[in-house]
Amino acid sequence: MVQFLQVDSAQKAQENPEYKAALTELLFQLADDDFILAYRGSEWLGLAPHIEEDVAFSSMSQDMMGHAVMHYELLDELGLGKADDLAQLRKPEEFRNVILAERKNGSGEYNDAPKYDWAYAIARHFVYGSIKQVKLEALRESSYQKLSFVSRKMLTEHRYHMMHWQVWMKQLANSTDDAKQKLEAALEKVWVDAGELFSYGKQAATIVGFGIVASEESLREKWYASMQQKFTEIGLNWPGDLGIPAESGRDGQHTPDLANALQTLSEVYVLDPQASW
Repeated sequence: MVQFLQVDSAQKAQENPEYKAALTELLFQLADDDFILAYRGSEWLGLAPHIEEDVAFSSMSQDMMGHAVMHYELLDELGLGKADDLAQLRKPEEFRNVILAERKNGSGEYNDAPKYDWAYAIARHFVYGSIKQVKLEALRESSYQKLSFVSRKMLTEHRYHMMHWQVWMKQLANSTDDAKQKLEAALEKVWVDAGELFSYGKQAATIVGFGIVASEESLREKWYASMQQKFTEIGLNWPGDLGIPAESGRDGQHTPDLANALQTLSEVYVLDPQASW
């Protein structure tokens, strides 16, 4: 049996530069993924199909933003800078989030407001969330004990999120033909990006080698097994293998959507990063 290095504090992580570099890379990925998708979720405030969903979506986006903060705070403990600065002062190319998280909610204009795609929002959060759940379950056994601890806390909330998105998937798949067609079209768009969620980027071998998280392959296999069963229960045909976008968000390659999102997210904070907002 492989014996992984057990690290219970930032101080101990500092003592092994290679371990710290691998841990830092993964933490940025986890934090940036949730931070950017939480922002996309927040854009639905006042635009969800009904007021109960407006409240629910806002609450879950707030939870997701809180998850991002937990990871940024771990980076802060490792000496990478203040959590708020890490979230709001880095350049787009320094972000490690997947392309799926940064995609706009929709395109076009309707009465001077964005024309958002509800089916895409549901499909994106359901697929993203299902992969996040597999990852959080694996992170419970992380060799970095603080990451293991926060992952367990997040998983408690996240399971409720997944129940919510699965209910919506069933509703859209089994109501009208039009709703099902829109959901299937949205899933096609999500599917071409979602494979990147399993990537740890260029430091994958080191991240896995130190036992910080399980391998990409093991997470993918577990996800496929559980997700195919969920699609059967929902009443949808399996779309096939996940795709990977041309840009590599894990390597800092992003679409213009990310730069636009970061400009909006940080426009107040950058006025005076030293102030208490």
